[in-house]
Amino acid sequence: MTPDEEILTVRAAAGGDEAAFEKLVTVHQKHVYNLALKLTGNPEDAMDASQDAFLRAFRSLKSFRGESRVSVWLYRLTYNASMDIIRRSRRGVLIPMPSDEEGAELEIPDPSPTPDEVAERRDELRQVREAIAELDEDKRRILLMREYSGMSYADIADALGLEEGTVKSRLARARVALAEKLKMRGTFTADAQSNNQTNKRKG
Repeated sequence: MTPDEEILTVRAAAGGDEAAFEKLVTVHQKHVYNLALKLTGNPEDAMDASQDAFLRAFRSLKSFRGESRVSVWLYRLTYNASMDIIRRSRRGVLIPMPSDEEGAELEIPDPSPTPDEVAERRDELRQVREAIAELDEDKRRILLMREYSGMSYADIADALGLEEGTVKSRLARARVALAEKLKMRGTFTADAQSNNQTNKRKG
């Protein structure tokens, strides 16, 4: 479905066309659910968040002006619905940290079949969740938008009303903040800590 077709479909749904709204759900439900699952870490919560996001979308159809893509609009709704569930359950959020020129590198070993290594990985993941929970809302949000939803810098800029350059700099700061918290907890490997310092000097 092209952006123009999506706008027409949204307008039809806003006018009471139930089939049009069902079409929007069909097109986006997989992405919405997968994002909610990554944010909440729980299939039941992800389903609840997905349903809540689409309910919010249905209720606000008439206010959608097409200033952003439908996928970005649904991201906002899914993010908010998922965060509401996380706050109620007081669970943390896990974000995998990629390696690139903009931020720090987090090295967590692949799951191992041995009990000791499985227990060690479980502890590392717990440390990551706790570190993320300590980040402020702005840093958590921009990390989630980039690392979990795979949104482009342009889409993030659109969603947050920022310039792309500002998005990149804020994302770099968010990654470094998380990296610093993990280093303090001893979660980084020696190589990752070295890379983090190098990236900070470059910035």
